[in-house]
Amino acid sequence: MPLEVHYTSSAQATTELGHRLAAKIRIPEVILLVGDLGSGKTTLAKGIIQGLGVANPEDVLSPTFSLIHEYEGPPKVYHIDLYRLDHVPQIETLGLEDLWDKPAIVLIEWGEKFTHLFPSTRKMIKIFDRGEDLREIQIGSPRAETP
Repeated sequence: MPLEVHYTSSAQATTELGHRLAAKIRIPEVILLVGDLGSGKTTLAKGIIQGLGVANPEDVLSPTFSLIHEYEGPPKVYHIDLYRLDHVPQIETLGLEDLWDKPAIVLIEWGEKFTHLFPSTRKMIKIFDRGEDLREIQIGSPRAETP
């Protein structure tokens, strides 16, 4: 999959991009959302989840403290945040590997910390804060990942 690049200039535009991206997602799908703190990972996830028709953006909150939010579908969506986790044993207790074979979409924020634990077929969306409200959003496959 070639690298796809988008630019947004507001949180609303990032949510709208997520909504459009949702139409391209096929089940099952694991997507890592990568970016610095405050770059817009949860904002993009809100748009994706809304675009899939499983929740309104205002109902989608960051799972930073709960670690996993589950949205009933169809399709079923798991929104995961690994920000507070630092060690593989912490991840293993979540049972994430049970999600890979489910007919679901799995959105993982901060997943780049543990890429070796996720399916090789995952997608990666990188969000870069380019100043002001400008975001560069790169969508690619694992082959497009850089260390």
